[in-house]
Amino acid sequence: MKRTLGLLFAASIATAAPGFAVAGGENNVGSCGWGSKLFEGESGIFAQVLAVTTNGTSANQTFGITSGTSGCTQDGTVSSNWKTAMFIDGNKEALAKAIAAGQGEPLDALATLIGIDEKHKADFSRVSQANFARIFPSTAVSAAEIRASLKEVVSADAVLAQYSAKI
Repeated sequence: MKRTLGLLFAASIATAAPGFAVAGGENNVGSCGWGSKLFEGESGIFAQVLAVTTNGTSANQTFGITSGTSGCTQDGTVSSNWKTAMFIDGNKEALAKAIAAGQGEPLDALATLIGIDEKHKADFSRVSQANFARIFPSTAVSAAEIRASLKEVVSADAVLAQYSAKI
């Protein structure tokens, strides 16, 4: 009986975990709540599961968001970068050519996907092209590495930094 209850509890946590992981940030857990603070700087599935379980089972992240405590804010935006990651992964070669040239449909599509205003798209193209070697350091670079490098490049630009959270 105890084993069955334990398995049901583990399954419910695994099923509920994605729902608890909606508050922005660079990982699946979010950037606030006790679990996020307790396991800050840790990486890998084990740390993420422990952090989200801590946040979810004690409901501290929900309380933190509604009260503005535990490192949470009430003005946060729920975001997901999976579309950007999927686009980069599916268009890696075409995107590399467009960034190298500083123009092209894949680069325009990426800018639109990220939500870059029309007035800043030329800046995005210019900055991406100027940092091509950093974004695409080799032909074996992964989509995750491309995304991370692009985010760093955009974050470092005074005009484009406002869009880095969407990458």
